[in-house]
Amino acid sequence: MMRISFSAACKQPQPLVNFPGGINMEPLFPPLRLQKEKVVVVMGATGTGKSKLSIDLATRIPAEIINSDKMQVFKGLDIVTNKVTEEECLGVPHHLLSVVGPYDHFSASDFRHHATTAVDAITRRGRLPIIAGGSNSYIKALVHDDIDFQEKYECCFLWVDVSLPSVLDSFVSKRVDQMLKAGLVDEVREFFDPNGDYTLGIKRAIGVPEMDEYFRNELIYDDEKKAKILDEAIEKIKENTCKLARRQLQNIRRLKNQLGCHMHRLDATDAFLKRGTEAEEAWENLVAKPSTLIVNQFLYEDDLISSIPMPPPPTSVSISSAAAVSTAIH
Repeated sequence: MMRISFSAACKQPQPLVNFPGGINMEPLFPPLRLQKEKVVVVMGATGTGKSKLSIDLATRIPAEIINSDKMQVFKGLDIVTNKVTEEECLGVPHHLLSVVGPYDHFSASDFRHHATTAVDAITRRGRLPIIAGGSNSYIKALVHDDIDFQEKYECCFLWVDVSLPSVLDSFVSKRVDQMLKAGLVDEVREFFDPNGDYTLGIKRAIGVPEMDEYFRNELIYDDEKKAKILDEAIEKIKENTCKLARRQLQNIRRLKNQLGCHMHRLDATDAFLKRGTEAEEAWENLVAKPSTLIVNQFLYEDDLISSIPMPPPPTSVSISSAAAVSTAIH
């Protein structure tokens, strides 16, 4: 079974060599290191491939995935919220996916509680927790605001990015078109609110409020007018999704500064520019393979440290001669 642990520097009582006259020497050996469990966090703007990368990693390293997308925690709207299908999961266990009622309240604090429970359970099974999703407020609530989590776990942050906004915008547009073919309109119709209240639960998801005018008038207008309103709604969905991607990117940079940590940025631009087999090869070479190497190094760096024999810590002694001082130092 793979051991997932982490050694983090911590402050220990400093043993001193005491000399007559009150002279104190610096510690002869470095402070001990305490072990922490390890967690991988996959971040990125919408559409950049966070779910794909997390599944890629979990098929190469014994791991389970914890969803941190604030819309995907709700039940329903699988197409609109772009949830991974059972086939796409490739047998990898997913947590906090479709677990909350569609109109229930689920806050960042709720996520922190449930995510911590999931992380604890996964590590007890000797597997790696991978937290993946675009809701940076959820990630911040867990890894930055939760002191207990910080004391128990150490995180490796993988940031999947696309350096050219126009490339991501084009991909987002095509993804919305695919959602339409998959049945977006009929799926959203079930959540149409005649009162126009799109502030609760999953009704906040991009793709729901934009369709309000269409559903409100589809029994009134003729086919030509309905088609025009639908086209406008689809364009609005695409526009709002692109705006969301930019906000998420800004939030990632802000969170990076707040955490004061190093994020491993993986530029997936070339994988989005190519098609077919070439795109798959680019993803493997630019994103999947480097991420696997980073995570392996993160997981097993303690084995290198633990293989180095450490001398026993010195004890406080009293020395009365210069010769004895020299002996103690050596």
